[in-house]
Amino acid sequence: MKYKLGLYGGSFNPLHMGHVECIIRSANQCERLLVVISHGTNREEIDIRERYRWIYQLTKHIGNVKIMILEDTAPTKADYDCEDCWMADAQKVRAFAGEPFDVVFCGSDYTDDSFWAKCYPEAKLVIYPRNGISSTQIRENPYRCWEMIPNVARPHYVKKVLLIGAESTGKSTLTENLANYFNTNFLEEVGREISERSGTDVLMLPEDFTDILLTHKLREREAIKHSRMVLFEDTDCLITRFFLEFLEGRDKERNIALANAIAALNDYDLILFLEPDVKFVQDGDRSEVIAADREYYSTTIKNLYREHGFAFVEVRGDYDERFRKAVALTREMLNI
Repeated sequence: MKYKLGLYGGSFNPLHMGHVECIIRSANQCERLLVVISHGTNREEIDIRERYRWIYQLTKHIGNVKIMILEDTAPTKADYDCEDCWMADAQKVRAFAGEPFDVVFCGSDYTDDSFWAKCYPEAKLVIYPRNGISSTQIRENPYRCWEMIPNVARPHYVKKVLLIGAESTGKSTLTENLANYFNTNFLEEVGREISERSGTDVLMLPEDFTDILLTHKLREREAIKHSRMVLFEDTDCLITRFFLEFLEGRDKERNIALANAIAALNDYDLILFLEPDVKFVQDGDRSEVIAADREYYSTTIKNLYREHGFAFVEVRGDYDERFRKAVALTREMLNI
């Protein structure tokens, strides 16, 4: 190793691939590396717990990296940009480290006479080329800078698009088509899989609905980790809640309470409601009761989402019109 103790710091708001390279190279050159995350408690920044986790996930396998959170109360970065603030915080960093730094690493957006050199004159200053990657650019539009964002940070930016509607409105096909078009993944309706445990949905057990509600939420959390910019979802807990109204028995109310609780946790960036203006296709397990009055049950679903505070965009027309409308709305949402 070239150095005993090194320092690399930043706000990592957000973490980008330039940071990743700098951290790896710095850790390679030091017996120990301290990564300092600057956190403005009075500024609008990404949750410090999330930024800490990004750095931890990125470095936990290396073994010689320690992380410090350095807080300040300045309302803006400009207010923090003074020598008194720098020197006071440098003392906090030194105290945390417990011994002098041999080297300080930074990107080429800093110079030989920057605050890094002024605060740590005892250490060698190593400046890495910036390679044109900027946190500011990512904050302005992360979807145009997707390749600059490390995998550990991408879930923070993934948008969620939910497709809802009554039976036989093309939700499942459109969900998968959109995922293919945007080269991402999708969350399929888990109810169909679980409803087939007895071979027919009319003999479903109360715990089957509990499994549907919990499984969908857990799969959503996992799918977000592996999505490219956007995750498309085929139905959610409120669609399950809609079907619960067709059941009887005391277990019905408990599952309704669970559906409402999950709905309170859910948030979506775009909800597409597919109108029942395409032909109803009976695939063997769809409700003839719903088929007989599609407009009524569509309105019932709309009202259910409104009651829970969810706004949606109504999508009509043939299958190609629906696809083109959904693509346009998604691109508008992503600003691409």
